[in-house]
Amino acid sequence: MFAGPDPDEYSKCVHCGFCLEVCPTYQQLSDENHSPRGRVFLIKQVAEGTLPLEAAVDPVFTCLDCRACETVCPSGVPVGHLIEMSRGQIHAARTQAQKQSRRERWMLRGLFSHPKRLRLAGNILRFYQVSGLRQLARSVGALKLLPSHLQEIEAGLPTVPLKPKERSLPLPVPHPASSSGRQPVRAALLTGCVMDVLFADVNDATARVIARNHMTVVVPEGQVCCGALHVHAGDREEAQALARRNIDAFLGAGSDFVVTNSAGCGAAMKEYGDLLRDDPAYREKAKTFSAMVRDISELLIEQGFDPPTGSLDQQVTYHDACHLCHAQGIREQPRQLIGAIAGVELVEMPDSDRCCGSAGVYNLTHPDMARQLLERKITDIPAEAEAVVMGNPGCMIQIRAGLAARERSTPVWHTVQLLDMAYQAEDQSSKR
Repeated sequence: MFAGPDPDEYSKCVHCGFCLEVCPTYQQLSDENHSPRGRVFLIKQVAEGTLPLEAAVDPVFTCLDCRACETVCPSGVPVGHLIEMSRGQIHAARTQAQKQSRRERWMLRGLFSHPKRLRLAGNILRFYQVSGLRQLARSVGALKLLPSHLQEIEAGLPTVPLKPKERSLPLPVPHPASSSGRQPVRAALLTGCVMDVLFADVNDATARVIARNHMTVVVPEGQVCCGALHVHAGDREEAQALARRNIDAFLGAGSDFVVTNSAGCGAAMKEYGDLLRDDPAYREKAKTFSAMVRDISELLIEQGFDPPTGSLDQQVTYHDACHLCHAQGIREQPRQLIGAIAGVELVEMPDSDRCCGSAGVYNLTHPDMARQLLERKITDIPAEAEAVVMGNPGCMIQIRAGLAARERSTPVWHTVQLLDMAYQAEDQSSKR
């Protein structure tokens, strides 16, 4: 039987209402059931048997799990954890009653849990993008046969990198000689599922930047999807299986840190200790693993980095990915990296930490709400910004789609790509 939410967690809520002002779904719907305190109350009522489990389904799954509420909660209510535990309870009940969506099960367990299948899907997508099929589909209006939200997502997908390999990175990536006398650091890189297929160039940039800063990059064999999407969907059993495989792969690599360039992956892996707290064989190993996890911006600021001397000469704005700023508390580190690049001016975005609507696969499961949030996010992008920078692949796809819908050609970059471009500009300048 699946354990439900912890009473000690939902009992902390005093219904003060501070969370209402930052909850995207409450702001859009003005419905107390779709506010953090409303959801916590429903979760409590279900746990105490006052309401049936089905009463919480819509509010719990309409939540973005962005955790903005946790940032402002004076009582420290772990709303994100309560939502995920409640989803796990609902998922278990649906599976037992054989009401689980076949599409959801295929996507999460049949695709994302299998790296080879994902790479095959990436190869098919690349063929569609570069063979002329995409251009043909657009010219004859074939894409209009798709639901509007899928058309928008298709427009936001980057071109899949050429010839994806079993691993897109060399193993390992040695660091150049350091003149600072710093102790050598080994950083094990999570290549991820979406990142490995759609954003292999970001992984490559991440490896180059880490190596440039006198650390050795290793890419452990046997690593798989981090399980974040499965946790968000309530499939904690599959998430636990993936977590065990990653723990074995990364702890066996002999590294000092586990590095990720995906906000959602980082947040999920930092919570492996909780995910596997009831597993006596992996409980302690999960805690050890989680303590090693660092976002790329976090690692560089923590270990120290060499500011690039190459100048990019552009104005950029920064979007705070929810699972970077709210779940991991990482806000200043990316801004410090951006601020260290010569010629780059950071133009702050209004409500930069408000969810863009991506939220894992939320833009697939709740397209109407996701579109409303995206429209506001695109409106908030300063007109003078020549690029939008962020630290999460889902946000990158979502915001690219929103910009395309407005016919804006503003490029979308990962923070580490911007830093990598500056290092490359430095190298080009030194050759002159």
